[in-house]
Amino acid sequence: MNGAHDLGGMDGFGPIAPEENEPVFHAEWERRVFAMTVAMGFYGAWNIDMSRHARERMDPAEYLRASYYEKWLHGLETLLVERGLVTREEIAAHRRAVAETTTAAADGDG
Repeated sequence: MNGAHDLGGMDGFGPIAPEENEPVFHAEWERRVFAMTVAMGFYGAWNIDMSRHARERMDPAEYLRASYYEKWLHGLETLLVERGLVTREEIAAHRRAVAETTTAAADGDG
């Protein structure tokens, strides 16, 4: 497969600055995305190769911009929709609800 993820031997992307003592997850949502992806694999909805392929099918510009777990979230959403387990509309509605809850909590209403 030839995509944005396939950068073997390429350079010019700037230095890599590893975070000292970097945690596996920087935020709780990353932990949940990872767990849901793995759980759906155990459920039999897809396998590890399908999960990886779903991440690699991201738009190249989005792939290069996205964080590690944003790629996992994209793959999870893609496979959930492709398997008919959720719709894009349900995902969008959930994102709106989370954004509203986050905004309300930040404003002191939550």
